[in-house]
Amino acid sequence: MSVSDIFIILIPIFFVILLGFFGGYFKVFNSASSKGLNTLVTKFALPAHLFIGITTTKKETLIDKWPFFMTIFLGIIGFYVLLLLVMRFIFKVNLSQSSIFSLNATQPSFAFMGIPVLGNLFGAAEVTIPIAITGIVVNALLDPIATIVSSVGKKTEEGKQNGHGESLLKLTIHSIIHGLKEPLACIPLLGVILTLVGFQSPQLLQSSFDQIGSITSGAALFAIGVTVGINRIKFSLNAISISLLKVIALPLFTYMFALLMGLSSTDMTMVILLVSFPGSAVAAMIASRFDTLEVETASSFVMSSVLSLISLPILISILV
Repeated sequence: MSVSDIFIILIPIFFVILLGFFGGYFKVFNSASSKGLNTLVTKFALPAHLFIGITTTKKETLIDKWPFFMTIFLGIIGFYVLLLLVMRFIFKVNLSQSSIFSLNATQPSFAFMGIPVLGNLFGAAEVTIPIAITGIVVNALLDPIATIVSSVGKKTEEGKQNGHGESLLKLTIHSIIHGLKEPLACIPLLGVILTLVGFQSPQLLQSSFDQIGSITSGAALFAIGVTVGINRIKFSLNAISISLLKVIALPLFTYMFALLMGLSSTDMTMVILLVSFPGSAVAAMIASRFDTLEVETASSFVMSSVLSLISLPILISILV
């Protein structure tokens, strides 16, 4: 694929992001309305789009994606664990900060950029299952694990291990249930289960879900721009490190597992691009929930979004 072809694909995508940026920068949207846009995409539009995409797929196709799932799992969860151990035991950072740092350096904004970028490259039908698999790994596994580790770290810091705080078992169960309640985890998971038992969405159901699912691409890109426009950047070492790890180190780390699992060139391209998207606003929200690295994670979200303007064309030109 030529450089001009790549920019023909990416320019409309970043144009919509730029529109959202101006909306956030000039205060047309505030933090509350930005959160509303994110909620619309992550809890309604994208889950509906993924459900129909999965339940109109043949069972055999879904089963064939097992190596893809393992690559995403090892790449995302493995990178989080590796960074967590490095931050905790080499740089001696406390457990809560180590977890939040590692989460934000790992979690991609697949929910917002997956459909428009990969859809333009491979077709919307081809990318539904890869994006759904990423959603299951991120929302049902990564976020609960990071929440548990961060909570344990907070309890330790605050000296709440005297029986008054929530037990580790209850905390673990609560975090897993919370992760599975997220539409981006439970809806694709439900779609996978139904497809494996032979269910295929009828035309009426497809048309109904498409009414909301069809807005996913534009709304997601605009929401990214709004979030970037609202947040202010602080060029701290943590923020820069998170951005570089997210955009450069994670794709390289995942590439090793893609080779190990023997993915096809198409699947390898999709898995690398899925993990190379900018940092996630959801991960930054988790940082705010724990009052840990809030400014740094918000800044890294903006910086990784800007860096992706350079990294995505380079990756696409190499992989496609």
